[in-house]
Amino acid sequence: MWEGTEGVAYEMSDVSGFLIPAGFRFGATRAGLKASGRTDFALIVADGLEGGGASAAALFTANRVTAAPLVVDKAHLKATGGRVRVVAINAGNANCAAGQAGLDAAYATCAAVAVEFGCRPEEVFPSSTGIIGVPLPAEKLVAALPAVKAGLGAESDHFQQVARAILTTDLVEKTAFARLMVDGKEVRIAAVGKGSGMIHPRLVPAVPHATMLVYILTDAEIEPADLQGMLHAAVEVSFNRISVDGDTSTNDTVLLLASGASGARVEAGITGSAAEFQAALTQVATSLARQVVADGEGVQHVVELRVNGAAADAEALVVAKAIAHSPLVKTAWAGSDPNWGRLMAAIGNSGARIEPERIDIWFGELRICRDGGRAAEMDVAAAHDYLKRAEFSITIELNQGDGSCLFWTTDLTAEYVRINADYST
Repeated sequence: MWEGTEGVAYEMSDVSGFLIPAGFRFGATRAGLKASGRTDFALIVADGLEGGGASAAALFTANRVTAAPLVVDKAHLKATGGRVRVVAINAGNANCAAGQAGLDAAYATCAAVAVEFGCRPEEVFPSSTGIIGVPLPAEKLVAALPAVKAGLGAESDHFQQVARAILTTDLVEKTAFARLMVDGKEVRIAAVGKGSGMIHPRLVPAVPHATMLVYILTDAEIEPADLQGMLHAAVEVSFNRISVDGDTSTNDTVLLLASGASGARVEAGITGSAAEFQAALTQVATSLARQVVADGEGVQHVVELRVNGAAADAEALVVAKAIAHSPLVKTAWAGSDPNWGRLMAAIGNSGARIEPERIDIWFGELRICRDGGRAAEMDVAAAHDYLKRAEFSITIELNQGDGSCLFWTTDLTAEYVRINADYST
């Protein structure tokens, strides 16, 4: 959900083109990478002010096997001091584990885009998603450039073209929006992303960190250094708090662009417009992160984990991840089985500081475990019915300190196995 300028809440599905930030154009076409024949090549053009592009901040995967586009992106952001003119995204091929040929393909794409839009190759930000280990036919992207350029536009349907083109195993498009007032001027934030499998983002600033790709756009005027700090803060409590299968992709990328076209300037800080912008940015990032989890491959249940009372926030996160990555726990959720003993085992195996006899567990409002043992009031039938819900919450109270964590994850189903058993064939 988002809040209008007068504090009225609206469902995300109600938003329309008036929430698309100024200073950007969008488009997509078929380059022939997807076997389905669907659109697979998209551009986000940052016109900014007088064609000057946008301020940029990015976070990338912590996986040490890193796709070629990410290597290029880091070099380009360093070369431009955090400026981006065109984002070029292809789906159907990850351009990863392809050696020098992968880098050559990424650079060739950037060079062609630069010629088409009259900018420097370093101002182009390439992204790829799809199968790993297959050479990227850059010539197909180059050949498709005139078509996607001709169809560029700044309306909501152009924005949705990007949302559709970047999908791989995703079942639904993922977008999120917000707006706020800064010094009497309206600022808009819009985000588009993809992700369904290979989802356990571990995103860190500009180091080697199916794929999650996220592009967040705003028409606020923000310097790259300030933008980086804002993005890091938003990602830490959103994309870095989700997991579908525990696998961190080689291509995970979150890019934040600020066009400055609204004329509203936002500077780093903890009060005033900076705090309001940070809150809106975090809201958009969290919405998109939860959409990624909800569209996880084969998912039947989305689970919100609330870990409280840890010795520190970092230890609460360790416990949440141990639970979220346990096949035994996740398959129990798939069967709506209230087997809380598996939760206890995962907590104990997490490495966090605990005292088993002090652990309490709830399924929603249902007390399941008290002082490390089965709660006398536990109702197995009620717990089973509760876990049948498409979305449910589990609260873990460790009683060790003030550390806490909110984390979103999923069950593990036979459909997930089917999808990934024959993904490349």
